Amino acid sequence: MEKRMKRAGHFFTAAALIMGMLFCTACGNRQQAQEGVSYKIYYVNNEETKIVEREYVSATTDGGLLLEELLGQLAHISEKMEYETLLEKEISVEGHTLDNGLLTLDFDESYKNLRGTREILARASIVRTLTQIPGVERMAFTVMGEQLTDAVGAAVGVMAADTFIENAGNEINAYEKVDLKLYFANESGDSLVEENRRNVVYNSNISLEKLVVEKLVEGPMTEGAYPTINPTTKIVSVTVKDGTCYVNLNNDFLNQPYNVASDVTIYSITNSLAELSNVNRVQIAVNGESNISYRENMSLNNVFERNLDILD
Repeated sequence: MEKRMKRAGHFFTAAALIMGMLFCTACGNRQQAQEGVSYKIYYVNNEETKIVEREYVSATTDGGLLLEELLGQLAHISEKMEYETLLEKEISVEGHTLDNGLLTLDFDESYKNLRGTREILARASIVRTLTQIPGVERMAFTVMGEQLTDAVGAAVGVMAADTFIENAGNEINAYEKVDLKLYFANESGDSLVEENRRNVVYNSNISLEKLVVEKLVEGPMTEGAYPTINPTTKIVSVTVKDGTCYVNLNNDFLNQPYNVASDVTIYSITNSLAELSNVNRVQIAVNGESNISYRENMSLNNVFERNLDILD
């Protein structure tokens, strides 16, 4: 009798050990399944007044596959009807390209049916979601290959996550309109030409000085005007103090892919900013450093003032 009890005790001990091992294995499998990178997927709320977020964990490391995966999540339909799903339901992505951190999505014709706040919120949800992908820093939208424009016909341009900043009420801040006078290169690249842009729509969180530099980097929109700045240039900061605008750009600014004279580039920036009422002078830096030369013959240590003699 005692031996049978001992054998039974050994049996239960072994069974407990096996169950414990199986339990640990199951826990490990659940933990492994949960491993990955956490992303936020943004949607438009049902009232169409703000965007809402949902956490999503992905183990995908390939950028192209992750893009398809997050696009699929943007098309995810809420079981509790907590938010609207516009992607695939109302608009479809026809294609995409990624070049130097700029992801361009091409939509079908139905994108033009989105209007007003609804369109801005939809755009914000997509940009905020996809700029979390490693290697995606900025985004642009096209519709059937044509650059996206707003209700007044102004080009929407390049966007980043901070283009859409929420205020205390969690609503996307209002957009404003402004007229800009920008200066770009002529065809030969040895002088400047004016480009007047009417009703440029911009987010009220962006300063006009930064807006001007952004538009210069994006390049001209009129015939007879040519770009002056490397399009891969990134803006580190733009600030104004006592009438001097301090423009801080990254290293790409020093690489000039266009046939443009160095002084044309410098005064493209200076003259464009000097059109603003609060800017009289411009100081340009590269990653915070001004004690360098631009293309070996223009010292950035100088403070530049408006130069109308360089106009074509």
